[in-house]
Amino acid sequence: MSNYTSDLLRVLDERGYIHQVTDAEGLDALAAKQIVPGYIGFDATAPSLHIGSLVQIMMLRRLQQAGHKPIVLMGGGTTRIGDPTGRDESRKMLTDAAIDENIAGIRTVFERLLVFGDGPTDAVMVNNHDWLSGLGYIEMLQKVGTHFTVNRMLTFDSVRLRLEREQPMTFLEFNYMILQGYDFRHLAQEMGVRLQMGGSDQWGNIVNGMELGRRMDGSELFGLTTPLLTTADGGKMGKTAAGAVWLNEAQLPNYDFWQYWRNVDDRDVGRFLRLFTDLPLEEIARLEALGGSDINEAKTVLANQVTTLVRGEEAARLAAQTAAETFAGGGAGADLPTLDVGPDGMRIGAVLTALGFTASNGEAKRKLAEGAVKLDGETVTDPGYLVSVAAGTEAKLSLGKKKHAVIRC
Repeated sequence: MSNYTSDLLRVLDERGYIHQVTDAEGLDALAAKQIVPGYIGFDATAPSLHIGSLVQIMMLRRLQQAGHKPIVLMGGGTTRIGDPTGRDESRKMLTDAAIDENIAGIRTVFERLLVFGDGPTDAVMVNNHDWLSGLGYIEMLQKVGTHFTVNRMLTFDSVRLRLEREQPMTFLEFNYMILQGYDFRHLAQEMGVRLQMGGSDQWGNIVNGMELGRRMDGSELFGLTTPLLTTADGGKMGKTAAGAVWLNEAQLPNYDFWQYWRNVDDRDVGRFLRLFTDLPLEEIARLEALGGSDINEAKTVLANQVTTLVRGEEAARLAAQTAAETFAGGGAGADLPTLDVGPDGMRIGAVLTALGFTASNGEAKRKLAEGAVKLDGETVTDPGYLVSVAAGTEAKLSLGKKKHAVIRC
């Protein structure tokens, strides 16, 4: 732990958000004496973000809790190009209507976690399409292009790694870092932004924007990144065998969201409580110290706390109630995911894959062969088994001890 004087850096440090800071002493002094507007950018490639973005959203929440102003930058403009960071191929182009629809869906999560308004520390959401779309090509080259060298741009991980793997990078994507840097400069000029935050993979892009602001305007800007977030077993945060863990209910049922947190590795519980909940550190230390089966209490607290923040109190209550009914009472709780198999029924493998319990029919066959699949308590091993229920009735399907669903007609 460092001896920070500002509430902002002290809280970020205590809870494990800080990986790198461009000038920790300078940012600490600034945050101790005045309101610091800070931003994080999010591209609108889907109607929801997944939990891999939750640490960034929570960092904006910490910024506001410490008395500063969070700015959510939606990449309505840069989404049209695609961030090449960590990618081996170009991103699919989206229509304007699809991007606007995605932004509307993403906003719902931010509205639960941040306080929006017109006050000095109220959050605001802005769209970089509003200023990037008005830049003429020649104007952009004259104003911004002269501050970037191709030599340095080629050293950026997003470019270098793509080239090393002999994967093509379009000229369009090559411009992404320039536009992202211009975003920082624009927000500094128009909204007094002094800080950009992001994941560790964004360090080069953040520093790029800082240098652009210094060269063009003499601005003193700051950057802060979070550690690469992985689970204790080395997996990528937000990814499961069944797919992404989405923040929006339309993309992932509340019960499945709750269950993700309830099932985390024992070794991740304390870290996730610090990052993704508002619980006091003393209480987190108590929960983290629980041993044996008692650690399940901490996991339930984690699931309830995160689901309440992201989905709402009622969603957390129903999910917890469903879990209690399913595991303790052997029933089928009301909040379990459901699947309508229709009057003709569906093969068991297709049912498992449609529910997201398995990623493919091949995986479904393996689970069946292992005896891990039960329908109303009876083990099913035949991959050709037809799941059918009478109209107006339902059956409970289980994969192992943790995945359950209701089958209806």
